[in-house]
Amino acid sequence: MNRIAATLIVSIGLSMLTTIVTADVYELRTYTTNAGKLDNLNARFRDHTVALFEKHGIQSIGYWVPVAKENTLVYVIKHKSRDTAKASWQAFIADPAWKKVARESQLDGNILAKAPESVYMETTDYSATWKNGSADDDDLFELRIYKAAEGKLGKLDARFRDHTIRLFEKHGMRNVAYWHPTDEPNSKDHLIYIIKHESRAAAKASWQAFGADPDWKKAAAASGVGRLAKPPASTYMKATDYSAIK
Repeated sequence: MNRIAATLIVSIGLSMLTTIVTADVYELRTYTTNAGKLDNLNARFRDHTVALFEKHGIQSIGYWVPVAKENTLVYVIKHKSRDTAKASWQAFIADPAWKKVARESQLDGNILAKAPESVYMETTDYSATWKNGSADDDDLFELRIYKAAEGKLGKLDARFRDHTIRLFEKHGMRNVAYWHPTDEPNSKDHLIYIIKHESRAAAKASWQAFGADPDWKKAAAASGVGRLAKPPASTYMKATDYSAIK
C-alpha cells in the first residue's frame, strides 16, 4: 500500500471516529421533589438553571410535569457528545453562580427527595423534526417507553418508521421525538418517544381510533414484532411555561 492510500484510509477512519464521538446525545432526566417543593424547583429552572445550562453548552429541549405524579419534573436536554455532556455537567456543578442559586433556593429545606434519574439517548432515524404550533392549557404530551422482546427492537423500529408514526398523525397524535437509550442493557431493546395530544379526551379518542384502524392491525400482524417484553409505560405530561417544546 502506498503512502497516499494509507494516509487516505487513516484520514477516513479518523473522520468516522470523530463523527461517532461528536454525535448529538440527548438526556432524559426525572426529578422527584420533596412534598410541596415542585414550585421551588420550577422557579429555579425558570429563573436560573436553564440559562446556566446554556452557558455550559447544554441545550434545553423540553420540560414537563406529569399530570398524575405529584412533585415530579421530567425534561430532555441535548449535548454535542457524551464527552461534552460530562464536561458540561462538571462545569455546571462547579459554577459559583449555580452554587449560589442551589444554596439560596434550599434555605427552607432540600428541594429534591432523591438523586435525579438520567437516561442518555440518541435519536432514531425516523425521529420527527419538531416545530411548535398553537398551544393552549388543554395540550397534553405523552412519554412512552417500550421494551421489545429479545432481538425484536429492529422490527419495532421498522414498524414505527414505515407505519406507526404516519398512523399517529392520521389519528391526531403529533410526533415529537423518538430515541433509543445509548447504554446497555436498555440500548438493546428500549424505544422512548414523546407524542402530543390536543387534550386528555383527544388522547383517549386517538388511541381508540388508532387501535381500531385496519391499517394498524395489518401492519402490526405483518411486522414480526410480536408481543412486547412488557406493556408500554405511559406518562401524560403538561409542558412547563419555560419549556422550549410546547
